Amino acid sequence: MRFIHVLKDGHPTWARIEGAAAMEISSAPWSHNCREIAPFTLASGTPLLPPCEPTKIVCVGKNYKAHIQELHPNEDLPKEPLLFLKPPSALNAPGGVILLPPQSQRVDYEGELAVVIGRALSWGNEGAAEQAIFGYTLANDVTARDLQKKDSQWTRGKGFDTFCPVGPWLATELPPNPTIVTRVNGAERQRAGLDQMIFSPVAIVSYVSQVMTLHPGDIILTGTPEGVAPLQEGDVVEVEMAGIGVLRNSVEKRR
Repeated sequence: MRFIHVLKDGHPTWARIEGAAAMEISSAPWSHNCREIAPFTLASGTPLLPPCEPTKIVCVGKNYKAHIQELHPNEDLPKEPLLFLKPPSALNAPGGVILLPPQSQRVDYEGELAVVIGRALSWGNEGAAEQAIFGYTLANDVTARDLQKKDSQWTRGKGFDTFCPVGPWLATELPPNPTIVTRVNGAERQRAGLDQMIFSPVAIVSYVSQVMTLHPGDIILTGTPEGVAPLQEGDVVEVEMAGIGVLRNSVEKRR
């Protein structure tokens, strides 16, 4: 099942996607009181919103061996997930603009699978974590790489406004043999199966819940594969996975 978050008549609206049509629903799809309202036509150009409503954005670093090797060739593989946060103010919609800040001379794309939480979870084992996952979407963990290296922690390099595009759809199941692909200006830059992850999405959710309570609508970014590189003004970056769609964002300099 797939869901989408859109602006309908200027109001944020959730809908279930049914082929080329959509069924408006009364609230976020993980809500207990969610009900169907009416079908409507999802017109081309309808503004999309991130398909999540997070109290926090939790991210995992260094979750693909090849990505670790491209940035830190002599580093050992992590024995547990490396966590960091992006502020909810970094959220960016499908079709939104990634703004390159003047403080940074290198801003990288990082295409990722993201998990959206559907029920509260605290100190959950992997069985409980699996039940707490409502669905999956795509994200771009945009990173000011030079600031990430300069600062003693990652908040500034990861936290600029527009640095967390998410979408376009929220799917309750992953496709067979899920593969994430990132393109810049149509040229493929990243491609990896989720079987290349060091820590699975379920293991990550369980681990995070033993640090902080996860709430419905929260989102967890599960790490990026190899192939990260800088973005330039005028670029168009796309993150794609079958069944979840294409997350597409343009790039501009902040004026």
